[in-house]
Amino acid sequence: MKMQVTEIAKAVQASNAAQAWPDVKVTGVAFDSRKLTAGSLFVPLSGANDGHDYIQSAIDHGAVATLWAEDHAAQAPTTLPVILVPDTLVALQQLGQYYLQKINPKVVAVTGSNGKTTTKDMVASVLATQFNVTKTHANFNNQIGVPITLLSMEPNTEVVVVEMGMDHFGELDFLSQLVQPDVAVITMIGEAHIEFFGTRDKIADAKMEIVHGLKEDGTFIYNGDEPLLQERAQTIDQRQRTFGLQETNTLAASAIETSRATTSFKTNLWPETTFTIPMMGAYNVNNAMAALLVADTFHIRANVAQQALAKFVPTENRTEWLTGQHGEAILSDVYNSNPTAAKRVLAAFAATPVTGKRIAVLGDMLELGEQADTLHASLATELDPQTIQTVYLNGEHMRALAKDLATKYPATAIHYYPTHEQPQLINDLQQTVTADDEVLLKGSHGIHLENVLAALEA
Repeated sequence: MKMQVTEIAKAVQASNAAQAWPDVKVTGVAFDSRKLTAGSLFVPLSGANDGHDYIQSAIDHGAVATLWAEDHAAQAPTTLPVILVPDTLVALQQLGQYYLQKINPKVVAVTGSNGKTTTKDMVASVLATQFNVTKTHANFNNQIGVPITLLSMEPNTEVVVVEMGMDHFGELDFLSQLVQPDVAVITMIGEAHIEFFGTRDKIADAKMEIVHGLKEDGTFIYNGDEPLLQERAQTIDQRQRTFGLQETNTLAASAIETSRATTSFKTNLWPETTFTIPMMGAYNVNNAMAALLVADTFHIRANVAQQALAKFVPTENRTEWLTGQHGEAILSDVYNSNPTAAKRVLAAFAATPVTGKRIAVLGDMLELGEQADTLHASLATELDPQTIQTVYLNGEHMRALAKDLATKYPATAIHYYPTHEQPQLINDLQQTVTADDEVLLKGSHGIHLENVLAALEA
């Protein structure tokens, strides 16, 4: 972002006279006063804390101008340009849209219950082989993060890849209308945030909002193995391309092979080419195929995309292999969990090579509402004593899974602990794990399985 204060004021329709301000150039934007860089525009937002209270910190960190809510006008600073607006968040969004239209790149929007961050990274990697690309940083994927992503574009940006998250109706509609994507991607429909939506059908309805702003000549890319998306896609007039395992998809995968560090596969469109991604788990193949369809939409050759996928670096590879104090291999994924993600990781874990036993440590999955116990119990389909020999369960809802597993596992192989008994789980696990074993840690961040990880690594 490179704009003068007067241009910013005009873009957000500021109420105070722009011509009264010095000709100050802004080279960045931030809403966290601690993360400002010199030359930035400070955007104070109101939430649990009022960002206006941190203006001095913003100035100390290099702010050269600030948006400012009109109802805080009496407290406005006098040492730097102040752009008065009715609502600073709305002004941030207006500014992001203005800058997007000014730079005028192609826009790829990505959403999905699982895999959207990985897919965003893969898409950016393949597109970067031929274009100047900006992508969503970390998980800046909401009504605040998306305009921040837009404003982070360099003037030479040719494609911006925007990740979009949501947990309520209307959020993706707003973001899609904001960015007007040329390509919209839905990775899959799962149970994430089902507490707020109630059913997968309603989650699918909410995800489909990503096409509300899709340009008339745009392309909709989605998981063609998902009946809920197939049904809803019939109402879309734009070009459609699908990916999945079924041969009816535009791009279908076959010959999938996975190890601890990589996954390879072939496709129907390029049968002579083997694609390899530096991630475990067959479930990541769909993410890669979504990226390949985006690449093909932008006329990038398969062999070029192949090389990009082989070396792409994910923003947040939360599923990572570590080594415990006894030498055991630990597959750690302790920051997020939902039924779909947990089942996929369990399936991948069960297929990894091991000389000892596989041990799954599973923590409660949050935000599942009234269906929580049923959804926790559903993980039993991916747990088999022949492949995952021992299971440790932590959390109130995991009691439902423990009950289901009692019919297929010996009593000595199932260990259940209420949330507050995690220290006992840690102690018992440490007493049994050996150097030949593999341990999977998977749970929502609120259950704090990172404490188990720290103990195993100590």
